[in-house]
Amino acid sequence: MLRLAGSGMSSREIAVVLGIARSTVQDNLQRAAAVGLSWPLPGELTDDALENKLFTRNGVKQGTRRRTEPNWADLAVELKKPGVTLLILWEEYRGSHPDGYGYSRFCELLRGLKQRLSPTMRQEHAAGDKEVHYSGKKIPIVDRDTGEIREAEIFVAVLGAFSFTYAEATWTHTLPDWIGSHVRMFRFFDGVPRLIVPDFVPGNKIAVLRPMPLCGERSQIPHLRTLSLH
Repeated sequence: MLRLAGSGMSSREIAVVLGIARSTVQDNLQRAAAVGLSWPLPGELTDDALENKLFTRNGVKQGTRRRTEPNWADLAVELKKPGVTLLILWEEYRGSHPDGYGYSRFCELLRGLKQRLSPTMRQEHAAGDKEVHYSGKKIPIVDRDTGEIREAEIFVAVLGAFSFTYAEATWTHTLPDWIGSHVRMFRFFDGVPRLIVPDFVPGNKIAVLRPMPLCGERSQIPHLRTLSLH
């Protein structure tokens, strides 16, 4: 952001390039100017030091908060792990610090840190486009007769423009299950999309479906008039 500003770009242009709000750009540039930072940054300035300069307690002096605070950066990393929720992190925090923040304030502070550290690009989903993938999490299924526990894959499909979701469990993510999930998905949505965007497709499926390099290519699914973008 500082590099783009140093090259003469306006806040609006920087916001378009980075895919973030112009107000976020303006706020960060104002913070940098307030502490005397400009591009290029000093070579000895670490990421932690930069964060402390720009976002030290949102303008509140160090030591003015009366409640014990966790390591917010570590919690932001933990939150990215499968199965970890804000409630779990807060319960662990309050278990160690009974006089700590309440749940709502805890969430507010952690989300604020994430927004400052990780601005995300806005994605626009065209109507008719569908994203499909396996969730990466498995669900245990118990055989009522034998008690055997097997883990099943979770197939997920989303019409991004409407957040309309289809999900099902299959024993594997091999080619027969992959194709079968699509067939049932089409039946559930009562139609086929304009474009299918697989977030993750194991290489063996691609090799079977079309034995040639697929990087950046689009393939036509026979008879459906639907594009699959790999």
